[in-house]
Amino acid sequence: MMRFPSSVATLAAKRLISSSNATPAAFAGAMRMFSAPAVKPVNPEFSSGPCKKHPGYDMSKLDTQTHGRSHRSKIGKERLALAISETKEILKIPDDYLVGIVPASDTGAYEMAMWNMLGARDIDICHWESFGKGWFADAISHLKLRDTVNVEEFTADYGQLPDLHKTNPKNDLLFTFNGTTSGVRVPDGCDFIADDREGLTFCDATSACFAMNMPWEKLDVTTYSWQKVLGGEGAHGILILSPRAVERIESYTPENRPLPKIFRLAKKGKIEAGIFKGATINTPSMLAVEDYIDALAWAKSVGGLDGLIKISQDNLKVIEDFVDENKWISFLAEDPAIRSSTSVCLKLDLTPDQIKAFVALLDAEHVAYDIGGYRDAPPSIRIWCGSTVETDDVKALMPWLKWAFEEVQK
Repeated sequence: MMRFPSSVATLAAKRLISSSNATPAAFAGAMRMFSAPAVKPVNPEFSSGPCKKHPGYDMSKLDTQTHGRSHRSKIGKERLALAISETKEILKIPDDYLVGIVPASDTGAYEMAMWNMLGARDIDICHWESFGKGWFADAISHLKLRDTVNVEEFTADYGQLPDLHKTNPKNDLLFTFNGTTSGVRVPDGCDFIADDREGLTFCDATSACFAMNMPWEKLDVTTYSWQKVLGGEGAHGILILSPRAVERIESYTPENRPLPKIFRLAKKGKIEAGIFKGATINTPSMLAVEDYIDALAWAKSVGGLDGLIKISQDNLKVIEDFVDENKWISFLAEDPAIRSSTSVCLKLDLTPDQIKAFVALLDAEHVAYDIGGYRDAPPSIRIWCGSTVETDDVKALMPWLKWAFEEVQK
């Protein structure tokens, strides 16, 4: 179902255009309304985080039995455990991997892994956008890892990937599966990661999980947040550990590195198993937990992981077809093999100020919210095409992009 501009407003615009008493400003506004595309997206929410709720979402339908109850109660633990088990099932995570709910979104989950495990061996850090660059900065400036081990940096400009095959399988490897701010992802299968590697891999997959296939045999530490592909709420993260990662936690204790309570994954040399059964480190929002469980149920209803991936790929295909037909717009990621299907970043043949006006115009028309490029990225727009975004809405948005492009140049 599409949204159409008000017929009354359109009629008023026609009358104003034909009126001899119209002021120049009113005439220009009426002409703009009259020339606009006829159909708007039903839902204009294309934010890259927090992201759009799934189709049919109704907050009143969330299970309320945990409201006002302790997360340590029997029902609280059961619901947290359900969130974990459903996550493992939908994402096809191996049985011997651990999945835990942790504080502070994807950032908290990734930092928790860094602070607990890094420093045991040399490290390769790959980054090509702002968040990966942040992990590198934290490793150097806050953990000060270059004081004790060798840290190599592999980087590339926005829209590109560094040569990931130059990394050393003897080293720990940090990378982002999908660069949310650059629209660049790693290639399918992660063949740059050796099967016989000695180091651990640390994968920030916050805008990849549920929309891309995760090669679990290549991933030792994986993190994401609820607010991305499933359109959940912020503040909670997911930490996924392979048996090799658990072994690192139980065998390695960083020297002179105090860990705050919310970062502690081990006790007396053993993994805190309760974290991965629903006994969270600190108090979670049980409302956010129910929201996540609801999103997981919706994910199953559209075909699970395969269905979710197809929706995101279909959304990307709409934009790819549009870009092929219009020379004034192009992908920040020129290589289709590394092009994100979730955080789709696009360059426009406009000045930076015109791009700001372009974004503001679509927002004012209630066609597309929050599509400005990330502040550290080159001047661009970013359209979220994750699995909760309906393909018909992406299709409806495309003519509006062309309209806005023409409008801001007048």
